[in-house]
Amino acid sequence: MKIKDIEVGNLFLAPMAGVSDVGFRKVCKMFGADLTYVEMINANALLHENRHTKKLLETADNENIKVVQIFGHDPLILAKAVQSPLLEKFDIIDINFGCPAPKIVKNGDGSALLKHLDTIASICKSCTSATKKPVTAKIRIGFDADENIAAEVAKICEENGISAITVHGRTRAQMYSGTVDYETIKKVKQSVSIPVIGNGDVVDAESYKKMLDTGVDGVMIGRGALGRPWIFAELKGKNVEDKFEAIKCHVDTLRKYYTDEELCITLRKHFLWYIRDIPGAAKYRLMLATTKNLDESLNILKEVYLSKH
Repeated sequence: MKIKDIEVGNLFLAPMAGVSDVGFRKVCKMFGADLTYVEMINANALLHENRHTKKLLETADNENIKVVQIFGHDPLILAKAVQSPLLEKFDIIDINFGCPAPKIVKNGDGSALLKHLDTIASICKSCTSATKKPVTAKIRIGFDADENIAAEVAKICEENGISAITVHGRTRAQMYSGTVDYETIKKVKQSVSIPVIGNGDVVDAESYKKMLDTGVDGVMIGRGALGRPWIFAELKGKNVEDKFEAIKCHVDTLRKYYTDEELCITLRKHFLWYIRDIPGAAKYRLMLATTKNLDESLNILKEVYLSKH
């Protein structure tokens, strides 16, 4: 598939706030993710070029196509953000119209914009006019529980210059509960000529096939990759070996940008995800949740993986 003039594969890692760090993205790329997205960045923060934002924008050496997701609700600010020098190295810029998090919605960002389609049109037009790079968008199928406006929003995005659209097959009201609406994703694909990427509940070969059966051009994996960056290799029919070395690569990459003290806290959730599905690992959860030493955490994970894999 092509996003504007950029040729890409069809299996993507979702931009997840607090999750899609540079180390995790590097590992997902190693296992076959065709495209990895930097977690969503506040457009206002981009304009202020603060230290934290700069760290979030670090990219891995194997991210051959660099994608960043930004969010906001002011078309002028978003257009300026698209032109930020901090985004110069990125090949594709994605706009978030789908985040359901309360603090994002409260500010009128993310999925809150699904209640203001004129604003979505203005944002798309202002951003695509501000850069020659491909601008893409991510949406949900609606805001309220009984709302289904995905095809309409997709058409608005396409008419205003968006080069590809990702559809998470739930409403904002659903958050991450209930089932993905495959039929709506299929209708979105049929309603536009730009590439459509399906997102939601892809966790194994069966759910991957279900998503592909909607006719989408690409599949985006979010929660299905938590603690399982090797899911991309598994879906491509490749053998996965030495998972602990991948975890160590995740940590070593982040050590270039953060102190061990910082990482002990921020990586804890990743460590717990890494042992979530391993039989007999319950006794290690408390150890990982309480240790304040990064090397000790790695030793615990090494013991788990060497004994179980």
